[in-house]
Amino acid sequence: MQRYTKTAMLLHWLTALLIIAAFFLGLTMVDIHGITPTKLKYYSWHKWLGVTVLGVAAIRLLWRKANQPPPPLASIPAWQHKVADGMHYLLYFFIFAVPVSGYLYTYAAGVPVVYLGLFQLPAIIEPNAELKPILKTVHYVLTMTMAAAVVAHALAALKHHFVDRDATLKRMLP
Repeated sequence: MQRYTKTAMLLHWLTALLIIAAFFLGLTMVDIHGITPTKLKYYSWHKWLGVTVLGVAAIRLLWRKANQPPPPLASIPAWQHKVADGMHYLLYFFIFAVPVSGYLYTYAAGVPVVYLGLFQLPAIIEPNAELKPILKTVHYVLTMTMAAAVVAHALAALKHHFVDRDATLKRMLP
């Protein structure tokens, strides 16, 4: 069985953990009523996670371009390989689109992104009251669609492991 490289595994699982953390932190922070110190802290952490996801995703994409993944398992039908490839492209799209949409929404709201509390990221758009609700909706829809895609991806991996009993999941486990 050919496995993914240790670097590919690390980048995959790190991306997954960061996305899951950002997702649940996002759900938690928006449910806090009013403007509280805790809510503001969670918003900062959420932004930091988003920026980190974007950075890890860029490294992951560069790694993927330079290092071919193992070949598809011969036991899996061709149509499933095509669906898996499509899902991977979709996930890569979301891994970039969700943080970028959050970044744009934040700046449209007139709030800076100060990464790890150390340095402010550049504002590529000015505060814009008309654009703010649109970008908020875009960020939300992209996030929820990404969550559905991540769940589908995880369920497919579990199906391969427990139902098909093939090596699909094992190739990505350390």
